[in-house]
Amino acid sequence: MVNILQVFNNNSVLADIGDHRQAIIKGNGIAFNKHKGSKVNTDKIEKIFYLNTKGSQENLYFLLKDIPIDIVTTTYEIIDYGNKKFDYSVLDYAYITLSDHILESTKRFNKGTYKENLIPDMEAQYPTEYAIARYALEVIQNNLGIKFPISEIRALALHFINSKGEEPEEGQLKQDESQDINDIVKKILSDNKIFRLGSNGNYFDRFMIHLQYLAGRLDKPDDGDDVLSPKFEKEMQESYPESFEIAKQIYDELQERLGNKLGSNELLYFVIHIQRLIQEDTKD
Repeated sequence: MVNILQVFNNNSVLADIGDHRQAIIKGNGIAFNKHKGSKVNTDKIEKIFYLNTKGSQENLYFLLKDIPIDIVTTTYEIIDYGNKKFDYSVLDYAYITLSDHILESTKRFNKGTYKENLIPDMEAQYPTEYAIARYALEVIQNNLGIKFPISEIRALALHFINSKGEEPEEGQLKQDESQDINDIVKKILSDNKIFRLGSNGNYFDRFMIHLQYLAGRLDKPDDGDDVLSPKFEKEMQESYPESFEIAKQIYDELQERLGNKLGSNELLYFVIHIQRLIQEDTKD
């Protein structure tokens, strides 16, 4: 028996599917005249997105505070596709960062301020991530009615590149090392007069979430595939000079202090986070 825990809208609910498991369920009119405790009409179920970890359940409630449910369910659909089609697992924080990215890109698109990103094309290095991102572009258009340019695939793929991995067992996340990373980064941001403000609070929090999971990624084997070419690095430096300089400070300091080599794509992700924090204009 599938019971509704929360009604999001007429077409989507959070449901208890038994054995202490939860899932987001979508279907046309599946929640019409329904409420918490109602039974789900299984004939109307079109899609199910399972919340398999405690972290994924917590992230859902975090997302629902400030992100529309249609974007949240779109994010779950994209990640679910990657998992089923390519057996591609991501850390739970990907749900937050990808939802946030889709929301902000959609806002800019609707306001007419959207600009094609200058993230370098890395499809040759990350064909699976780009395949998922290409599908994501279709899902966004179908679910949200937004037709982004093809270049948006590069930005979407980056979220999968940087969040690939299995969620650690509860209690195994390296809290001490994660705190060290946050302290190092906050010190560099402060030195560059970057603070958490009302105008950038969302971006600041997302950056801190990304850093919390960096400690776990440090232990991933280096397969040699995440090295940016000098050309890509130069492009980012020329496009976002201030953001690149600050990101490079963070990148170099973390490597020195932690005694670990970071993947080059981590530098790229730092640049994007910093650029969003300071809203640096793109240099043409």
